[in-house]
Amino acid sequence: MTGTPTPAQIAARAEARDQVRTELRSRGVGGRTEPEAAAPRVGPEEVTGAQSIVRSLEEVGADTVFGIPGGAILPLYDPLMDSAKLRHILVRHEQGGGHAASGYAHATGRVGVTMATSGPGATNLVTPIADAHMDSIPLVAITGQVASSSIGTDAFQEADIVGITLPITKHNFLVTDPAEIPRTIAEAFHIASTGRPGPVLVDISKSAMQARTTFSWPQELQLPGYHPVTKPHSKQIREAAKLLATARRPVLYVGGGVIRSGAADLLRQLVDLSGAPVVTTLMARGAVPDSHPQHLGMPGMHGTVPAVAALQKADLVFALGARFDDRVTGKLSSFAPLAAIVHADIDPAEIGKNREADVPIVGDLREVIGDLLPELAREHEAHGKPDVEGWWRQLDEWRRTYPRGFTQPEDGHLSPQHVIQRIGDLTGPDGIYVAGVGQHQMWAAQFISYERPNTWINSGGLGTMGYSVPAAMGAKVGMPDRTVWAIDGDGCFQMTNQELATCTINDIPIKVAVINNSSLGMVRQWQTLFYESRYSNTDLHTGHGTMRVPDFVKLADAYGCEGIRVERASDVDAAIKRANEIDDRPVVVDFTVSRDAMVWPMVAAGVSNDDIQYARGISPAWERED
Repeated sequence: MTGTPTPAQIAARAEARDQVRTELRSRGVGGRTEPEAAAPRVGPEEVTGAQSIVRSLEEVGADTVFGIPGGAILPLYDPLMDSAKLRHILVRHEQGGGHAASGYAHATGRVGVTMATSGPGATNLVTPIADAHMDSIPLVAITGQVASSSIGTDAFQEADIVGITLPITKHNFLVTDPAEIPRTIAEAFHIASTGRPGPVLVDISKSAMQARTTFSWPQELQLPGYHPVTKPHSKQIREAAKLLATARRPVLYVGGGVIRSGAADLLRQLVDLSGAPVVTTLMARGAVPDSHPQHLGMPGMHGTVPAVAALQKADLVFALGARFDDRVTGKLSSFAPLAAIVHADIDPAEIGKNREADVPIVGDLREVIGDLLPELAREHEAHGKPDVEGWWRQLDEWRRTYPRGFTQPEDGHLSPQHVIQRIGDLTGPDGIYVAGVGQHQMWAAQFISYERPNTWINSGGLGTMGYSVPAAMGAKVGMPDRTVWAIDGDGCFQMTNQELATCTINDIPIKVAVINNSSLGMVRQWQTLFYESRYSNTDLHTGHGTMRVPDFVKLADAYGCEGIRVERASDVDAAIKRANEIDDRPVVVDFTVSRDAMVWPMVAAGVSNDDIQYARGISPAWERED
């Protein structure tokens, strides 16, 4: 038996626990930065494994859990009722819970938490886990598992969720010993939030939840194989500074890693100091204000012509937290053919994965840019600033010749670009905008002006239809004082709109703009361009003509939401203003838009970025590189 601890031992244990909490929260784990309301608990405590899970979540500072109960995780739901620190939000589908946790994490920078039961409950989390993995979202998914003695017997509702999710998690755990629960939860939150953020799965057997155990919070984290490199090598910083200080046609290529690292303020200083143009990827919108004169916009398949052209003609591409993914590079062998490459990323596996780097830098971007700024200033002091006037003359000519714009539809329906632009204009830069996937996602990235990080949320890497509504719900829970718009397509909306019930019941007043073209819009665009307008299985019958299946206004009413339909351009502003004024329930606005509207500019898949089309049949006139 363990003897009664001395006062000195009690004080030492309390101090150790506080150190663990401080370390976790300094890295964005949990929802609280203020002191705990209650005095820290000391000494071991007899609890069930389920109570230990709740206590562990409280210790790491989690404040919200999105989940749905089931047989294997049911023991956890009983002590969850007794927690004064954890808010559990009962979702309508596990996928919705996972995306809600992702939206919460993206909006707040903290770790999102979702829970599900075994078997189909756990497998329904696979999509949001994969989504979080692709977009580097800090997420902890807790799943119930069948009793330890039944694992491997094909028991009722058994699935090897650890094996299933191994390729799409940063790490995962199977817990069958209740004594391991506190340590595992602490490690899961630490892993999810440090280094390159990502999802961590904790699968806990039902028998471990039901067993009695001693709750003891770990005094230190022991992860001998996990040591993310955060401090960059000084030699690489010096080499990068020299290249940036001497390049005549530099481009800062900024990815979502800048937002994940919280380095947006430092990036702004680098942009100002370097004088270089900057492009922000789909995941980095808001990392640099759209209003900044050096910002050329978004590169890639549906990026601006100046952003795409700048990368193609650059003599230096300075990549910060970007992946050189196919949607940005187009045909990889022809991407930025004249450029030296500096690539800085927290994840060493990304560097050189798609494009060889002349100067590779591994480190947290806060550290990288923080070290780069004084080094670049020294280069300028010693050798003067680079001559980029000619480069800017060319860039400004492209900006004048190929501005952002759209044509009004000829079929009498609303312009989707106009609708989305007005949502941004009337809501403003303090709003949070969450998109599904498809045409509406690209228009939301193009036609809303983003002035700060964490105001644009979308499924960038995995491209998950159905992401918008639950992710907006999570973002609103995390940032309740901000206006949150879910900008969704009629196809995406029908995949997860059941979470409107969750929003209504839990007082989460999101706004939903359904960009309703009665089609799977992006698929239809590709059918128009590449399949001779043979529209196979893309008509959804949700808005055009006399058929509305479903009627989104009636659906909104059934879910306890305010439903609004807009079919005339003259009513667009009034509907958006009305939606912004309603704050006691969710709002769904059904905008009936043209199905013939397309997303431009466009680089077709597998084609060189040199062949970007500004509009259908219109390509910029410049010399192509061999």
